[in-house]
Amino acid sequence: MNKQNLVYFENPSMRGLYDSMEGWQLANNKRLLSISVQQDRGNYCCIALTNPTEVVLTSPDGHHHAAVNRFGQLAVTSD
Repeated sequence: MNKQNLVYFENPSMRGLYDSMEGWQLANNKRLLSISVQQDRGNYCCIALTNPTEVVLTSPDGHHHAAVNRFGQLAVTSD
């Protein structure tokens, strides 16, 4: 299942936009991967991409997957 990673923010001030974006990151425990800020009708608007959580690192043949184990170490598993 594909998860959504597009977020929209809008605020009349740049400081307010920053506060909204920072608050969203803290509340959702996610970081913003890339952002684009533009002015639109007196507001500062931002379209942002979050760091997707469903990305899986695999070997070129797709049979081996990278995962972090319970000790925080990177481990490689097979299907």
